[in-house]
Amino acid sequence: MLDGSRPVHPAFPIARIPAVQTGLDASWRRCQHDYGLDPSAPTLPDVLSGAELRQACQRAGRVLYSAGPELERLYAALAPVSYTVMLSDMDGIVLTHQAGPAIRRGCRRWHFWPGAVWAERHAGTNGIGTCLAERRSISVHRNQHWRSGLHGLAGVATPVYDAYGRMAGALNASSFHPTPDGALGVLIASALLQSARQIELNCFMDQYRGHAIMLLGDTAGASVPLVALDRDRHIVGATHAARIQMGLSPTDDINVCLLDDTATPAPDAPLREAQTVAIHTALASARGKVAVAARMLGVSRSTLHRRIRNIAQTQATARP
Repeated sequence: MLDGSRPVHPAFPIARIPAVQTGLDASWRRCQHDYGLDPSAPTLPDVLSGAELRQACQRAGRVLYSAGPELERLYAALAPVSYTVMLSDMDGIVLTHQAGPAIRRGCRRWHFWPGAVWAERHAGTNGIGTCLAERRSISVHRNQHWRSGLHGLAGVATPVYDAYGRMAGALNASSFHPTPDGALGVLIASALLQSARQIELNCFMDQYRGHAIMLLGDTAGASVPLVALDRDRHIVGATHAARIQMGLSPTDDINVCLLDDTATPAPDAPLREAQTVAIHTALASARGKVAVAARMLGVSRSTLHRRIRNIAQTQATARP
């Protein structure tokens, strides 16, 4: 649990980073049947005017601000392999990028540049556009692009989420001189996932500064399962992954009591896992002292003892 700015590490491991999915059949079908794109048309993405780009950046708000340091760190890691780093919004508009002097000219030529619109509907299958269309991490290498004019490029992209659990855009790494076999794809995808998580964390910590922040289990994908608690231990904020765990959509308002002195949730209730993780985390942080853990959770000792017994009974019943 993170109480204010002080992290308390959970007693469970972080899950391994999943591999990027590369199936692009659905994207190619959209390009052909839904968008009617000519694969041989030598068309690069449109580039917005300066005024239009500024408006897009203003709409991005805190996500763009929170991403700045992480984009610099990510580019420093990828610069030796000649990849540029870009952040887009949900319309596929590149809001900002990082590129070294040696590749800046090529980035301009191929529209790896702020203001370029890489939406799949216009640019065809590509890292940013297909990531946004399918809301998942994606890799598009050379001739996997729909448009033949983009067959010399490679791009890997992963979703970026804001503090409210909404997908806010795509984090992308692209090259116009990729290796023929795409061997770097898995490593680049791992770096992107870590950076996307950090951007979400920066946004969430900024939005809920002063609240207790709790981690609800293993991390998988581009979102970290975090909730923000007020002084009464009501959940007032949740990330995309946490909302999935609790059965909530990004549009749902949250004001849920994590633990109370009355009701005990059913074993299959959406909050049950979150409550179990909260109890284990508090006990670990309190070194097993129930009174201290109860104060951390904002409940009485009798309530915490009852919940601990209930969890033990549920786990015993679940054993084969």
